[in-house]
Amino acid sequence: MEATGKVKKAFGRRKAGGPKTKSVSKSVKVGLQFPVGRIGRFLKKGRYAQRISRGAPVYMAAVLEYLAAEVLELAGNAAKDNKKTRIIPRHLLLAIKNDEELGKLLSGVTIAHGGVLPNIHSVLLPKKNAKSTEEKAPKSAAKSPKKA
Repeated sequence: MEATGKVKKAFGRRKAGGPKTKSVSKSVKVGLQFPVGRIGRFLKKGRYAQRISRGAPVYMAAVLEYLAAEVLELAGNAAKDNKKTRIIPRHLLLAIKNDEELGKLLSGVTIAHGGVLPNIHSVLLPKKNAKSTEEKAPKSAAKSPKKA
């Protein structure tokens, strides 16, 4: 038999008998921390559409990573303001509710052990008038005489 000059390819895009190359994940290829392959699998399994492009899970992972980074940064700032080094659900709630866009996005979300925003209605606060402060101050000039 004659050699045809073609080399058979083995599994993993390598030549037959060649060294095995280490696999590189899709997340590493695109430079993301969130799992692109897993998100792609969930998109396919969820049957949201008949077909899903190769770029869809990459885009979705990038968006989710950005949102997570934004929330964690704001929550870290809230923890630092409260002189804490650990982020708790209260810090997450304060971060989300104090940010206008995140507050709108997560308006219907309840965070367990988050509490509520500190707020006192203006009607409940005591009135600050100049006359009321003068009336409450004791008059030291006019003293009543002591009974003997």
